[in-house]
Amino acid sequence: MSFRVIASMLCALLLWLPPSPGYTQATKGKGDPLALAYNMKPWTGDFDGMVKRRQVRVLVPYNKTLYFLDKGGTQRGIIAEMMTEFENDLNRQLRNKNIRVYVVLLPTSRERLIPDLLAGKGDIVAANLTVTEERRKLVDFSTPLASGVPELVVASPGAPELKSLDDLSGQEIFINPVSSYYGSVKTLNADLEARGLKPAIIRDAPGNFETDDILEMASADLVKYTVADRYLANFWKQIFPQIKVYANLEIDKGNDIAFAFRKNSPKLAAVLNPFMEKNRVGTSFGNQQLTKYLKSVKWVKGATDPEEIEKFHRLAEFFRKYGDEYNIDWLLMMAQGYQESRLDQDAKSSVGAIGVMQIMPATGKELKVGDIRREEFNIHAGVKYIRFMIDQYYAKEPMTDLNKGLFAFASYNAGPARINQLRKEAAASGLDPNVWFDNVERVAAERIGRETVQYVSNIFKYYIAYTLVRAQGAGDGAGTPR
Repeated sequence: MSFRVIASMLCALLLWLPPSPGYTQATKGKGDPLALAYNMKPWTGDFDGMVKRRQVRVLVPYNKTLYFLDKGGTQRGIIAEMMTEFENDLNRQLRNKNIRVYVVLLPTSRERLIPDLLAGKGDIVAANLTVTEERRKLVDFSTPLASGVPELVVASPGAPELKSLDDLSGQEIFINPVSSYYGSVKTLNADLEARGLKPAIIRDAPGNFETDDILEMASADLVKYTVADRYLANFWKQIFPQIKVYANLEIDKGNDIAFAFRKNSPKLAAVLNPFMEKNRVGTSFGNQQLTKYLKSVKWVKGATDPEEIEKFHRLAEFFRKYGDEYNIDWLLMMAQGYQESRLDQDAKSSVGAIGVMQIMPATGKELKVGDIRREEFNIHAGVKYIRFMIDQYYAKEPMTDLNKGLFAFASYNAGPARINQLRKEAAASGLDPNVWFDNVERVAAERIGRETVQYVSNIFKYYIAYTLVRAQGAGDGAGTPR
């Protein structure tokens, strides 16, 4: 990911794209080539066809460093910067001042990147993709952005020390199942089992989690072990100094990182490869852009250090009691409590909200649950209020229980009327109005900024962490409530 943008181009007008296929901003005209891109049928072809169509469609994962939309709807992130330069470079080479070829960014979940490329929904995959033999059977790769990149073990600050890869025997490793790391750990497990050792336990990260999300969780002791490309691990070590990067423990000895495109596309390769050659890993631009986008991110705090685990055990019964009473996942509510106050009953906000769930005294009285200055009743109030939000706004919606909770949290943070409007905009844009992540979340990021998106995202990360804590307690007999 530490790479420079690719060459320069002639773009007087920078057109910012919507977050997913089907999305067109209200301010766009019907003749806008970017708007038209979302209404076109799947297409497969080489670069000459892209020039005729006046667009190169780039599939990119939507995350806080590669690609996102700011409050004003402007595209930001490393890939956005790179592809702006790529568009400029293309048009400079084509030397047609009157007709531009647009590089259209299409945010796509990681598990859909290659399938959508093959289905003709995009022309290039611009992500930190590792070149693997399995992927080579499906797609061609550009000149690498980075070569010989090993995959390293990364540990949380509280994880047991490792002396060799054998020490991962029986340990949990948290990774995205669609990443190249998954296959590498599978290979490690085969070796461990062949030598009579227990395999590592692979815990699947949710599909929307990128490497930086998982390293962020590791830095906060939310997960013990994970895997990351060396350049990613070393860069994020600067942001999360608490993580342990085992430079001597290579899960895989070295791979290339590159962009992908469909096979039998020699003309696209002839344009893309020189661009990659000039802008490989280690240039100053990439580092500057990474720093630029990382400085503004609010990182998840350590929800499972020893003191927080003690709070977890002490408060778990209250959350479970009222979660059962109001039919809400108690771990999800506990995650909200951590986001609100770090499970601190003594917490008080500048506007007067108090306790674990940060309840306003007037709201506490209306809920009629008892004295919210006491932990149990404060938690009761918080759970009851979220239940009210779900019943009032989402009970009849065709959503999963998890999404009902996520939308309730978003409504709690930004207001139900605003979230309802965002759902309508999402539906009009071809997104799913009943799914928060990668759908309404994207519209929220554009329309109201990062606060609500970050609020819900943090709660979800804490929820995943607490789910792991509960699972570990069930497995080791530690008595974790369940």
